Amino acid sequence: MAEDLLSAIQISEKVRQGLIRAEDVTVAAIQRIDALDPDLHAFLHIDREDSLSTAREIDKRVAHGEDPGPLSGVPIAIKDNICVAGMPATAGSRILEEYVPPYDATVVERIRAAGGIVIGKTNLDEFAMGSSCEYSAYGPVRNPWDRERVPGGSSGGSAAAVASGMVPIALGSDTGGSIRQPASLCGIVGLKPTYGRVSRYGLIAFASSLDQIGSMARNVDDAALLLGVIAGRDAKDSTSSGEPTPRFLSGSGNHGKGIKVGLPVEYLEGVDPQIESKVREAVTVLERSGVEVREIRLPRTPYALPCYYLICTAEASSNLARYDGVHYGIRAEASGGMIGMYSATREQGFGAEVKLRILLGTFVLSAGFYDAYYKNATRVRTQIRDEFDRAFQEVDAIIGPTSPITAFKIGEKMGDPIQMYQCDVLTVAANLAGLPAISVPCGLADGLPAGFQVVGKPFAERDVLRLGMIVEEGISFPPGPQGMGVPG
Repeated sequence: MAEDLLSAIQISEKVRQGLIRAEDVTVAAIQRIDALDPDLHAFLHIDREDSLSTAREIDKRVAHGEDPGPLSGVPIAIKDNICVAGMPATAGSRILEEYVPPYDATVVERIRAAGGIVIGKTNLDEFAMGSSCEYSAYGPVRNPWDRERVPGGSSGGSAAAVASGMVPIALGSDTGGSIRQPASLCGIVGLKPTYGRVSRYGLIAFASSLDQIGSMARNVDDAALLLGVIAGRDAKDSTSSGEPTPRFLSGSGNHGKGIKVGLPVEYLEGVDPQIESKVREAVTVLERSGVEVREIRLPRTPYALPCYYLICTAEASSNLARYDGVHYGIRAEASGGMIGMYSATREQGFGAEVKLRILLGTFVLSAGFYDAYYKNATRVRTQIRDEFDRAFQEVDAIIGPTSPITAFKIGEKMGDPIQMYQCDVLTVAANLAGLPAISVPCGLADGLPAGFQVVGKPFAERDVLRLGMIVEEGISFPPGPQGMGVPG
């Protein structure tokens, strides 16, 4: 059963001690992917040959007395908007279906250097634009807890791969909640670091002032382990921070004495009552551990969602202009000269949601509307950041639900973009302010996972992880979805 699966930390320790072989771990992961993924469609590419070759090399190094690193022999899945040399990087889009990067993203380089085994690339909403993983050009991902429901997005493939036990850890990217929201809907841990904590060199851009790469795992310690590997300054990314990288693994989080957290009243408005109940249970767990929980107000919360969608679409419009059939991506054959080729390439290469966001972004940046929309959105963003700064003068972290709802049926919200965008209402503010945030499971609502979110001060990932661990240790949560047994 899923509860028999080893964590990333357990795999690494056993491989380094010579108690198990990295090759056997990799074979088991591939067998599990082959058994489960035809139903879930979490992966877009699986690298069987190279992952097994890497595993054998790790086993040789261990046999020679070497330590391959903190991720020794751990299979890891990479969201398909992050470049891995020799593997396709489609970003879930037809316009990049022929692209195979000649280089590794910095995070992938660091994973390899730590002994990790990159086993494949995971499905996602096209160019990471979506909250359900239904907008992939290669078909939707299904939630391991209920195959008729979405896993959340845009990192839904990574979330489903971890939740079903196909891999113990995965990389995702988070622009407005794309790690935390699918983590909530799939019952796993999702960690978005502080903006700049992790290099984005090799991440296919969506909205450059918001994008961040982070960890997805079945427990808090594994998420911390992965963050410790990928974090740190990178000369190839001018937005990466030189802030020192601490030891993120914190051990037991069983006491929270001296920590103050705020629960904004706005974060519970419109939330499913069962999710609110589970969040309040998590609050009780924190209080029993010694954490002081107080009610606070963040009155600009309702403005975060429209502010986010104005800024992210504007940046997407700019970033995706390069996919024109000349510089990047496929080229469509069409009459009408260069303009005809441009139009046909983008018409055939982009999906409906990406086109919608490009049009919205182009509109808000256009003459006559820039001041009314984009410029005002940047002002609101500053006010939201200032509001967090004021709150953090009173509390060490801010808590609440991750998503206002549990996983919904596939196709249920596809016809209403506004309803779909509302899924991000509780996660986007952390991206606008560049803050670290984690989602940890806090129970089941109607048999489906609910997530508890902790938002911290800039570069306070250790505090966020500690609070997440307190909740994890204090909440009884099933080890995995039913029917996710180990093949063979």
